Amino acid sequence: MRSLILLACLCLLVPFPALAQERPYFVTYDHHLEEPGDLEISWMNTVGVQRNRLPTYWAPFVELEYGVTHWWTSELYLEGQSRSGDSTIFTGWRLENRFRPLAREHRVNPILYFEFEDINEASRIQKEVVGHAEPLEEPNAVLRGERAREVEMKLILSSQVRDWNIAENFIVEKSLSEDEGFEFGYGFGVSRPLASLASARACRFCRENFTAGVEFYGGLGSSDRFGLADTAHYAAPVIAWQVSNNASVHFSPAFGLTGKSERLLLRFGYSYEVEGFGRKVRRLFRGGKP
Repeated sequence: MRSLILLACLCLLVPFPALAQERPYFVTYDHHLEEPGDLEISWMNTVGVQRNRLPTYWAPFVELEYGVTHWWTSELYLEGQSRSGDSTIFTGWRLENRFRPLAREHRVNPILYFEFEDINEASRIQKEVVGHAEPLEEPNAVLRGERAREVEMKLILSSQVRDWNIAENFIVEKSLSEDEGFEFGYGFGVSRPLASLASARACRFCRENFTAGVEFYGGLGSSDRFGLADTAHYAAPVIAWQVSNNASVHFSPAFGLTGKSERLLLRFGYSYEVEGFGRKVRRLFRGGKP
């Protein structure tokens, strides 16, 4: 809670030069990619309130998202986990790539998603929910030694209907460390800005600076046991506040819908976009000014 209050205070100090919209979802992806040459730096957090009196955990991660081309965005994740009454540990890294196969926008815009994960079993950032749910019971000292190298693929379908965004994700994950078959999951989100037209003057709290919606996500079992049995599912209202042209704040309480879900996932984060990062780096290596 202290981190959340501090984050909100810092955001009020950021200048407000112009308007931009930010995807509010924490799990579901839409068809928008990073602008070529731009770098977005994000600090995201998940606080998980477990059932059956199991300890609460905090899972932060840093995300570096870079627009390689107009059809390719790449991201690096560095993540950790801290649990009440236990230790704080580094849980691993992920490398994600998203590709747009169609140049122009259509009624339904497909995105192909590929990710490699080198994490341990203590990972709880819950960037996706797949397979069958397992509670976080064992201590971090045990979980950190259980490595999990996995490949994840998603089919992302996204539509823009006037001011509304509608996004559907189908997730397939395969462990490279153990022979566990395939695990499946889904994400579905709907969102829109609170106002369509910009105000005549620049302001931080105008309605057009807020994008709100709701997303649903959960597991669909595995290739060994496909279905909803022993799976976790969440309903999560989401909101993104564009505090400046380059910075945004995200918040989402996700409510568990099944007995295998966490009772609550409290998600919040901050993103800052460095425009023209690739161009500045190239100039620097050529001996010019960034």
